[in-house]
Amino acid sequence: MYMHMQVQKLVILLVMLLLAPVGVTAAEAEKARDIVSEAREIIEEVMRSPDKNVPRDLLRKASGIAIFPGVVKAGFIVGGKYGRGVVLRHNKHRNTWTAPAFYSVGAGSVGWQIGVQSTDLILLIRSERGMKSLMKSEFTLGADASIAAGPVGGKAAAATDIRFAAEIMSYSRSRGLFAGISLEGAKLNSREDYNRAYYGKSLTARDILFEGRVMTPRSGTRLVLSLQKYSK
Repeated sequence: MYMHMQVQKLVILLVMLLLAPVGVTAAEAEKARDIVSEAREIIEEVMRSPDKNVPRDLLRKASGIAIFPGVVKAGFIVGGKYGRGVVLRHNKHRNTWTAPAFYSVGAGSVGWQIGVQSTDLILLIRSERGMKSLMKSEFTLGADASIAAGPVGGKAAAATDIRFAAEIMSYSRSRGLFAGISLEGAKLNSREDYNRAYYGKSLTARDILFEGRVMTPRSGTRLVLSLQKYSK
């Protein structure tokens, strides 16, 4: 009887190991949830500022959004930026947003610089073409889709036609300041390891953003609700 129970326990353990996401630790899953929660906090804080926010009419008409909390810029002589965040696709007609897909952003630079600075980034993706371009294994801002520094608050109406022709509008927030930023040459990469940590199974960005093959976890639902509120 004892041996039978031990065998049962061993079988259950083996099944759990086989069904568990490969290579995912509790710490990685928690980190993924933190990124989504921080993305929501950024949207809430930015959009509550009437004169320094992403204009609601632009958010309403956007095909998607990318949010990168705490992108770190660091360097001495050779510097660069790196961060992880999420992308969500927007159905403009129904004002619905997909579950978040994870991405990383990176950009290198050379010059005399020193210090460390953390910046929150928001990319407003204005076209379906821009969203589909994100499905590439590596997406370069400015090359795969045109990009311009986005207008803030009441300045949206004063933006030039050239700016509004850009497929992506970029924003940054650092030390309480929120403004448009140029990110030409920065690269975005899909992070399937974080998708797996967050959803508990292997998923591509296409699975999440275009195929709808996931149930949105609680932290993702809260982010979606915030975006729906400000894109009405």
